[in-house]
Amino acid sequence: AGLQPLLTALLAGLSLGDRIEPRHWAGLALGFAGVLIVVAPTIGTLGSGVNVATLTASLIAVLGITLGTLWQKRFGAGVNLLTGTAWQYLGASVLMVLASHLFEHGHAIFNGELIFALVWLVLVLSVGAIFLLMHMIREGEVARVASLFYLVPVVTALMAWVLFDEKLSLLQIAGMMLASGGVALSTLGTKPAKLRAEPV
Repeated sequence: AGLQPLLTALLAGLSLGDRIEPRHWAGLALGFAGVLIVVAPTIGTLGSGVNVATLTASLIAVLGITLGTLWQKRFGAGVNLLTGTAWQYLGASVLMVLASHLFEHGHAIFNGELIFALVWLVLVLSVGAIFLLMHMIREGEVARVASLFYLVPVVTALMAWVLFDEKLSLLQIAGMMLASGGVALSTLGTKPAKLRAEPV
């Protein structure tokens, strides 16, 4: 996920004509370094789930969200947010229903934890977070929006510390501060200029 803001900024310049300032690149580099510091202790540990399959899936996800962000900015900026989001979820649900029938057993044990997880996934993530992401893509530059993804590992580590009593090392805390500083450097200040063709 740490590669997504860098890849988005690079492709935004090529496909959307966004001119990324040196300060923004510096912020992206700081954010990426901070994310590496935060997640490094979990890589390679027992139960971390890091293997060829998960890395491949992560790479596909990074490419998917990067290309989707650029597509949304270029072709979907004028679409109503509710309508556009609903159509995207409808298309995704067809694939997910098919995949669930092919690879899952279809049995679920409904309890408090499952219901809470479903409510969180549907209302907070699927509705709230994605709707907010679509709004930010429409109103701002995709490179700036993508830089906010550097805060995901930071917030996740903080939630794990609060909810599951996971330990945070001083190095990880430093990485969180570095990532947050990189996001601030990338998002605050003047608006990136748009490359425009000069009249002949």
